[in-house]
Amino acid sequence: MADHAAHLSVGNEDGQAPTYAEALEVWAKIGLLSFGGPAGQIALMHRVLVDERKWIDETRFLHALNFCMLLPGPEAMQLATYVGWRLHGVKGGLTAGLLFVIPGALVVLALSVLYAAFGKLPAAEAAFVGIKAAVLAIVVEALLRIARRSLKDSAEWVVAAMAFVAIFFLAVPFPLIILAAALVGYARAPAILSPRLDAPPRGGGMAPGRVAGVAGVWLAIWLLPLGALAALFGSTHVLSQMAYFFSKLAVVTFGGAYAVLAYMAQDVVQAYRWLTPGEMLDGLGLAETTPGPLILVTEFVGFLAAHRHGGGNPWLLGTLGAVVALWATFAPCFLWIFAGAPFIERLEAEPRLKSALASVTAAVVGVVLNLTVWFAVHVLFGTVTEEVAGPFRLLMPQLGSVSWIALMLSALAVLLLFALHRSVVATLGMCAAAALVWHFAA
Repeated sequence: MADHAAHLSVGNEDGQAPTYAEALEVWAKIGLLSFGGPAGQIALMHRVLVDERKWIDETRFLHALNFCMLLPGPEAMQLATYVGWRLHGVKGGLTAGLLFVIPGALVVLALSVLYAAFGKLPAAEAAFVGIKAAVLAIVVEALLRIARRSLKDSAEWVVAAMAFVAIFFLAVPFPLIILAAALVGYARAPAILSPRLDAPPRGGGMAPGRVAGVAGVWLAIWLLPLGALAALFGSTHVLSQMAYFFSKLAVVTFGGAYAVLAYMAQDVVQAYRWLTPGEMLDGLGLAETTPGPLILVTEFVGFLAAHRHGGGNPWLLGTLGAVVALWATFAPCFLWIFAGAPFIERLEAEPRLKSALASVTAAVVGVVLNLTVWFAVHVLFGTVTEEVAGPFRLLMPQLGSVSWIALMLSALAVLLLFALHRSVVATLGMCAAAALVWHFAA
C-alpha cells in the first residue's frame, strides 16, 4: 500500500508541511483534549489545525467534514484520520486516527472494570443518577444544535418529522430510515452539476484497481481477525456475536453516535439482553466523561457483555470483549478514509450527493428526538412499559414511578448547560457531585 503523502494546501507559517514528530505531538494533544462529543472535537481540530497550525485550509477542512458526515462511523475521528493522511500519507492517517481513540479507550476500559466490580455500590449508583441526568440535558442540547443547523427548509422539517414517526411509533430499523432519506434528498437535488474545484482532487487520478486494492487490504484487516475469533470460539459465543453485531453497526452508524444509540440500544438491551436500559445510560455517561468519540460506549458494552456471558475468566473475557468492540467499530473507519480520501473534494461538485447528505442529516434530527424521548422516560421514571397496537408501539412511563431527584438533577444540568454555558465535563461532574451529596445526606 503506497504512502500517497502529497502536501496540497498544508503547511505552517513558513509554508512547509510539519514534520512527523511535530504532527505526532499535536495528534496526542488533540486525543487527550477531545472532550465534548463531535461538535467540541471538530471545533478543537479546526482551531488547532486550521487557525493555529495552518496545516489545512478552511475550504478543504469543510469539504472533508462533509464527506466524513456522509460516512458511517465517528465523523470527528475520521476527519482527524483524513488530515493525518493528507499530511503524511497512510502512516499519518493511522497515527491521527489511533491517537484520537486510544486515550479515551484506555479510560473507558478502566471505568468499565470499576463498573463491573463496584457499579452496584450505593454511592456509585447515586453518582450515576447524576450522570444520567446530565446526559439527558446534553442530548437535548445536541438535538437543538443539530436541528438549528440542519433544518433549512420545510422539506427537511418534513423528513425529520417522518423519521421520528417511523422510528418511535413504527420501530422502523434505523438503516432503512437513512436509506429512504438519502433517496429523497438525491431525488430532489438539482440536475445541473456545480462547477468543479479549481484544484484537482488529491488522488483524483487513482486507478480503480488501486482503490480496490487499498479497500481489499483494509477489509481484510477489519474482518479476518474477527473471523478467526469466531472460528476459535464458535458462532454462538458472545464474542462472535459481538464481532458480527459491532461490524454491522460500523456500516450503518450514519449521523454520528447520538443518532445510532437508539438503534444500538434496541438490540443490546432487547434482542441480545447483554445490558439493561439503565446500564446503557450508565455506559453513555462514562463515554461522555472521557476524551475520544462517544461511540466508545461500544467498548463498555463489549466489556460487560463478555464479562457476564463469556463463560471463562470474566476479567480476561471482558477485556477481550472490549478489544473486539473497538476493533469492529474503528477498523472500518480506516477503510472508508484510505479508500475514499482521494475523492473527498469531488463531493462538493456533485449536488445530488450534497442533497442526499442534507436529507440524511434532517432524518438524523428525527432519530435524535426519538433518542431524547427514550432517554427521558428511562431517566425520569422507574417503570416504563411498551404498548403495542398493530404496527404502532408507544413507550408508557408509570407516572407514580417518577424519580424526583433525577428530575431535579436534570433541571440542574439544563441550567448549567443552557444558562451558565458550562462544559460537558463540568456539567457531568457537578451533577454527579450533587447526586452524591444527596445520597449521603439522605
